[in-house]
Amino acid sequence: MDVRRAERRYPGGEAGAGIDTRHAFSFGPHYDPDNLRFGALIACNEERLAPGAGFAEHPHSHTEIVTWVVEGELTHRDSAGHETVIRPGDVQRLSAASGVRHVERNAGPRGLVFLQMWLAPLTPGGDPSYEVVRGIADATPYAVPEAGAMLHVRRLGAGERTAVPDAGRVYVHVVRGEVGIGAEVLSPGDSVRIGDAVGVTGVGVTPSELLVWEMR
Repeated sequence: MDVRRAERRYPGGEAGAGIDTRHAFSFGPHYDPDNLRFGALIACNEERLAPGAGFAEHPHSHTEIVTWVVEGELTHRDSAGHETVIRPGDVQRLSAASGVRHVERNAGPRGLVFLQMWLAPLTPGGDPSYEVVRGIADATPYAVPEAGAMLHVRRLGAGERTAVPDAGRVYVHVVRGEVGIGAEVLSPGDSVRIGDAVGVTGVGVTPSELLVWEMR
């Protein structure tokens, strides 16, 4: 188990434009050859956008981009003609494939907080695709077969336990609350990378929400 605390994330964004970013993996000017990826996961960015702030249209390719809104509403628009508002509890996935351009913005009246996770596909290329699953339930994992990965959303009450999937690689990110995994207590923004996970359990120290990536 490799625990990474929130304060170890690389800072990014553009404060003057109302964008505050914290990167879990090597990103942009923060190059770390020992922290390029974990399994299929190549980015896990915590984004905070002030009202009216956002990312201008920009390109992506050969990447599976999964977004989870924590607070507020995210407006998405892409070059394939999709325009959607994403809210807490929704999962958005943009398969960039051979190439797509998109815009993401906080068009609402209050602050926006979201996680954006990038995964490397098993096979590059193909046609871009897009989908949103509204109000995903705890018992319904979200599959990203293009990357050989599965996303589990877990919401725990204080003292409630949940099994971490047995898998070659598991990445756990705490969205809110405090969660005990092994001998460690994780707080919001903390994460843990687990190799060859077998019989690992998480317990809610307080009411909490966590995202769990199960990867080959």
